[in-house]
Formats: sequence, C-alpha cells, structure tokens
Amino acid sequence: MKNSKLAARFFRTARGNEPVREWLKSLPSEERKIIGVDIADVQYAWPVGMPLVRNLGDGIWEVRSNLGDRIARVLFILQENQMILLHGFIKKTGKTPQSDIELAKRRAKALRR
Repeated sequence: MKNSKLAARFFRTARGNEPVREWLKSLPSEERKIIGVDIADVQYAWPVGMPLVRNLGDGIWEVRSNLGDRIARVLFILQENQMILLHGFIKKTGKTPQSDIELAKRRAKALRR
C-alpha cells in the first residue's frame, strides 16, 4: 500500500533562517525547478531508492538532482510524516563531502532538542 504524501518542511535556525530555502533562491530558476520536481517525487513516492534518493546513514537521506552540467544534493531527515530539508549544495566531488553530512547531522540534532 502506498503511503500518503510526505510533507516537505524547511529546517529553520534559532534565528529563523531557512538555509535550504535561501540556497534554492540563489540558484537559477531552471535548476530550482529540477530540484523542486525531485523533492516532490520523493514526497509522493516515498519510500524511494536510487538513483533519486540515497541513505547516508544516521537517519540522513539525500535527494540527488542532476542539473545537466552540475549535480545538486538536498539532505533531509524523516520526522513523523515529514521530510525536513536540512542542507542543500552543489556537489563538486564524486562523494558527498563529510562536512556537508556533518552540517546536516548538527541541524537534525538541533531539531530534536
């Protein structure tokens, strides 16, 4: 049986900033659209695996978006029936950088407080 849609929520810092929303706004509209469609695909088809979603361990997942000549990642956790978007970045290396995973883990930890 298919799950109902996951709600997507932006992680919000103590100061009220939404880093993923701000990052998305900094991208060209065509790239924002591709990433948005990929996030919506995850919302409506969860659970999803490769090539769209990969489990990075410790409850952190990544949405994998191909932007043509660039690759974007949005790291998220699942909380109740929501995907909380923790961190977004343009990938510059073959492997998701540990520093990006650590940042997502810190934000996830802040959420649980």
